[in-house]
Amino acid sequence: SCLGLLEHFIRFQSHIGATAMIDRNSRRRPWAATTALFVAAAWLVPCIVADSYTHRYKDGEHVELWVNKVGPYANPQEAYEYYTLPYCAPKTKHHPDEKGRFNKKKSHSMGESLGGHSLRHSGHDLLFKQEEITTESCTTQALSADQAKKFANAIEHRWFYQMYLDDLPLWGMVGEMLPSDPTKFKRGKDDLHRLDQVMSDVVGEDSKLKPYIYTVRTLTVSYNVDRIVKVELASDPNSLQLIEEGKKLDFKLHVTWDRTKEEFYTRFDRYLDHAFFKHKIHWFSIFNSFMMVLFLAGLVALILLRTLRKDYAKYGLQDLEEGEDEGLLDEDGKPITDAKGEDSGWKQVHGDVFRAPDYLPLFAAMLGTGWQLIVLILGVIIFALLGPLHGEVHEERGEVFHAIIICYALSSIVAGYSSGKYFKTYYPTTAHAKKKTSAQGTTALWQGTMALTIMLLPVITVSILSVLNAIALYWGTVNSIPFLVMFKLFLVWVLVSVPLCVVGTLLGRGHATLGVSARGGTEHFPCRVNAIPRPIPEDVPWYGKPINIIPVAGILSFGSIFIELYYVLTSLWNYKFYHVYGFLMGVYLILTVVVGLTTIIVVYFCLNAENYHWQWTAFGSGASTSGYIFLYGIYYFVFKTNMTGLLQTAFYFGYTTLIAVVLASVCGTLGHFAAGQFVRSIFQNVKVD
Repeated sequence: SCLGLLEHFIRFQSHIGATAMIDRNSRRRPWAATTALFVAAAWLVPCIVADSYTHRYKDGEHVELWVNKVGPYANPQEAYEYYTLPYCAPKTKHHPDEKGRFNKKKSHSMGESLGGHSLRHSGHDLLFKQEEITTESCTTQALSADQAKKFANAIEHRWFYQMYLDDLPLWGMVGEMLPSDPTKFKRGKDDLHRLDQVMSDVVGEDSKLKPYIYTVRTLTVSYNVDRIVKVELASDPNSLQLIEEGKKLDFKLHVTWDRTKEEFYTRFDRYLDHAFFKHKIHWFSIFNSFMMVLFLAGLVALILLRTLRKDYAKYGLQDLEEGEDEGLLDEDGKPITDAKGEDSGWKQVHGDVFRAPDYLPLFAAMLGTGWQLIVLILGVIIFALLGPLHGEVHEERGEVFHAIIICYALSSIVAGYSSGKYFKTYYPTTAHAKKKTSAQGTTALWQGTMALTIMLLPVITVSILSVLNAIALYWGTVNSIPFLVMFKLFLVWVLVSVPLCVVGTLLGRGHATLGVSARGGTEHFPCRVNAIPRPIPEDVPWYGKPINIIPVAGILSFGSIFIELYYVLTSLWNYKFYHVYGFLMGVYLILTVVVGLTTIIVVYFCLNAENYHWQWTAFGSGASTSGYIFLYGIYYFVFKTNMTGLLQTAFYFGYTTLIAVVLASVCGTLGHFAAGQFVRSIFQNVKVD
């Protein structure tokens, strides 16, 4: 037993201490004591946390039942402490009068706190594999007007509660709005099925409907040997009691233990809606997106390669001596002599195409942030895909938030490296560099770029979450972020993220310096950058103007992901566990390819119109996808949810805005990368005087 191990450990430590006092000159004794300490800790920790982490129990061992939250089913973020409602304390050893653990808050990780969990002890005393059916009950005091109003309001607005037993979630309805005869009410076999149909109920402002509360619940726990496999909670319709001022309510919980042959690793399957997530439509959406990739790839190959071949032939012809162009034909067998001397097209901007974009420090910081988010998302998806090795992420509260925090902190070096390298590469082409300003001024610019990279995403995220947190605190919900969690996140940012970003910036600048010549600083580009910028023509076709074609590129990218976006939003706002991370990885890769191909087409049209400001155009082309994502979020809110109230609306659109900003940064960076490779490749093959 654990107490026996503790007793042996104390005796062993006493022996080690006595031996160390006898032989003070020996260096091995302190190491032996330390080793003994760690070995004993390795023995004792499993004994202390065996129930919580190994999910193994002995006969008669106490099993904790935690209450989490209560709130309107239609508003996921409007959740309150369970005992916000005037439920009574069970008459067990955990009762407040017995100085028990009733309503004591469980220790939470950062991920659990960020996920809006607030587990407290239910006060119930459950013993593993208890043979007889046990009943724990309590009786409230006569309901005051305020208490009766709380219960009535909760029932009228379809409030539900959530509990946890051995990390398995339980849900139940507080009550029902029924006519004066509640015996005709029919419901599903348990509360989980009842929640599936609760939003389909139509409850009008009918004065004949009255609030009835469930007073009897049956908790069925199925176990296999020494592990809990399944838990079911059913509220008895015959126990519905009318809420009235001055009435006393008798609450009862019946607990039944059943043996089952179901395996432990399958215990979460009943919560996963396989029929929804693995529907034929989901498979069809992946196939449809893949076909779109093939179509776009073929379009790029057909249009750009054919057009570029003609362009190369045309530009090469302009360099021929008189008479050398006779008899030259294009790929269609037509003479190309009519193109000689034409002074238009993308070759004409060869002296400006590698000029630094406007607001270079900001642009470099945005690209650095984008690469960080690309790595972060990829890391989280891979972590989720490896769930069978370390534990499925949907089975552990806050696991996804932990993965996001760790990946964000570690990927900060990617942000610093990308922004530092980009700034160092393009800085020699800026007007500021050509003025040959002092080294102090140059240092201030790259330090400003580094600061922007460090601050850009945190400032946007903290601004949105601060508003939402203030609203949550005002409403008193469990979704407010505790100060201690904020402090821990701040420490992770200051001690891990910021230093890694600084190191990454220094590495990026050093790597970029290797490719920069000491003479001009731009020899690593395929073409020289002119000292004076070339004027951009205004009289160009509509498809040569970025403002006209950028939205078109966004539609194509959005079309490749919008079905998967529906499944993701449904998981976020409709209590479903997203678990098809293979689909998500596939869509992520498809989005990468589609954004790259569409951006290449947009940039080619702009360059052909002699507009060499392709960097911001490329970023905007990819980022435009987020605009359609936000519009789809509005559509989903109006037609796919029943959310009401300022709090829930603020949380929905706050999170939707944050998602749109993140995807804008990701898609914009992917688009810029693809366009950059395309621009370099076409200008490397151009013969320039």
